[in-house]
This record gives sequence, C-alpha cells and structure tokens, in this order.
Amino acid sequence: SLPFLIRLFPGLLTKFVYLNFLAFPFFVDFRWPELLVNNTISLHLTTEPGVTVGVWHTVPGSRGAEAQGKDQRWYEEALADGHPVIIYLHGNGGTR
Repeated sequence: SLPFLIRLFPGLLTKFVYLNFLAFPFFVDFRWPELLVNNTISLHLTTEPGVTVGVWHTVPGSRGAEAQGKDQRWYEEALADGHPVIIYLHGNGGTR
C-alpha cells in the first residue's frame, strides 16, 4: 500500500524524505542569528524578480572586536573590502 500512497500523494513523500518541517535545534528562531552565533547578521538578497534568498553573514573571529555593535550597513561594506568570502550551502533542509 505504500507505493500506492506515494503515487497518490507525492508531496507527502518529499516531506518525509527531506524532513523540511523539522528545525534543529528545536524552538530556535533562526531569524535572529546574532543570538546563536557571534558577529553574524541575517540578510536577504533578491536574486531575480520574485526570488529572495536569506543568508547569514558571519565575519571571522579576527574581526570580531571590530564588528561589535555594528549595523547591517557595516556588514555589507565588509563584504566588499577585498577579503575572501566563503559560501557555505547548507542543503535542502529549508532552514539555516
């Protein structure tokens, strides 16, 4: 009966294979990364019309003291200062 149910409800299969509805650790609000990770802010980039991607920008520990108390503009300017940028793609879990 399982293949029959999968055929009838393909969306159900994706929920149980990828577990997008789970956020770990539980009861953590990922919209406020500065509460979880030092020197981090949440940004939203528009990649094309109608598509917005949420990203976290974390500065390295060597710039941690400099980043204390800075606003979003400072973090955006830090991306353009010539230092290397590492992009980490977390996968398909639906949360950062």
